[in-house]
Amino acid sequence: MDVGQESGNIITLGLMIEETRKRCEGVMDTIESLPHLSLSCKHTLNRLVQSELAYLSRLSSTDFSMKSKPSICVNIGHLEAVVHILQQPNISGVSRVCKTIGLHNATSKGAHVDIVCTFEGNPVWFIVSDRNPKYISWYGQQECSRNKGLQARVQLLLEVAHHSVALKPFAIIFFFSNGLDGFTLEKFRIEFGAIDLKSKFSNFDFNFSKELGGEWIDILARSYQQASILEIKVDSPQDFSKNLLVANPFVEPCNTNLGGSFGDLISQMSLHNNGKTDGDTINFDTTALIAIVSGISNGITQKLLATPADDLKNRFKGNTEFVINQVLSEIENPIHMVISKVICGRKCIICESVCSEFKELVLMCGGVNEKQRADQLLKVVVVVPDCPSGRMISLPTTRKLGLKNKIVFGTGDYWHAPTLTANMGFVRAVLQTGMSLASIEHRPRALTGD
Repeated sequence: MDVGQESGNIITLGLMIEETRKRCEGVMDTIESLPHLSLSCKHTLNRLVQSELAYLSRLSSTDFSMKSKPSICVNIGHLEAVVHILQQPNISGVSRVCKTIGLHNATSKGAHVDIVCTFEGNPVWFIVSDRNPKYISWYGQQECSRNKGLQARVQLLLEVAHHSVALKPFAIIFFFSNGLDGFTLEKFRIEFGAIDLKSKFSNFDFNFSKELGGEWIDILARSYQQASILEIKVDSPQDFSKNLLVANPFVEPCNTNLGGSFGDLISQMSLHNNGKTDGDTINFDTTALIAIVSGISNGITQKLLATPADDLKNRFKGNTEFVINQVLSEIENPIHMVISKVICGRKCIICESVCSEFKELVLMCGGVNEKQRADQLLKVVVVVPDCPSGRMISLPTTRKLGLKNKIVFGTGDYWHAPTLTANMGFVRAVLQTGMSLASIEHRPRALTGD
């Protein structure tokens, strides 16, 4: 090799290192911009990116012997794909990223899972690959313990999933950012019943951005148009039957004479809760029911604001500031409009524990109008038995993970239904255990005695 060629290789290597460093920085900035990712998950992803940067730093300071075309081996493409998935709008409840999930009482140490989250309300695992499809082998090298092929990895993942309790997924989703060859795709379908999920992903052109001078600018772009996205169900269809919804299959005619946004909301619920057992479902906890019938949500905001401060303190005691904040929140963002968007096209369910608690609270604290609205609401929601999922019940009962809430949220989890709630403390406590949980947050509203 002549001196000129060697010098050219050194320059090429330097450019490759600089480009990869920019990709790492772009991924780190994007991670920080993800609003619903926990600090723990962000820390894990940033640590992995920092590891890539450290490798690049060592690489650039090494004295290489340039006898062939320069190349570097990095994992930043894999992390870019993971972050791309985390930005999808139908991803929520992310509880773990890039972790190994153990297989207890077995010789295997477990399986690596890139994302534990909920996808369209169902708990799932994401497995991400950024490899060139020509280097992905279905059977692998059986004699080599380190390269047993994709088939063996899928089998291990399914084994770990079936033996998991709190982390058990409804499905495992495989995201191959560079696609798969026809042979491997066919094997996925024939051997594991995989289905194509690409239509469920909304954006395949992905820009990594960096903040400069107070503004975000795109520094790198990547396309996933060639990606293969496959879903393998962990539970067979008979494992998830919704026949319990016939516990209250027919709702009573609603009284729309109550009028206003409450009447509109009740009519919308009555339309969806028509006795059919198909379609999407949403689970209400007690905070959601209270928010729907509260006087604050039903037209008394201006009356409360016009009430003298002393009268408010006598009425609400130490909760006065809490109530006023809810009034201001309602004026800015009416809760019925928020809930109406959430329940659109969905069957609304509550478990028996929520039904009982709601009745007690309204009886003790509700006014005449709030009690009337509560009666109407309970006629149009579908009441199901307390049936918390096995994975929720498997979590230890603690101060933050109370049994009552485990039953309420666990019933929603059993139906693969997100829970509409203002109790985000419980949601965070669940996510901290590593278990994904489908939930939708609403701002709280209190009973006012209206």
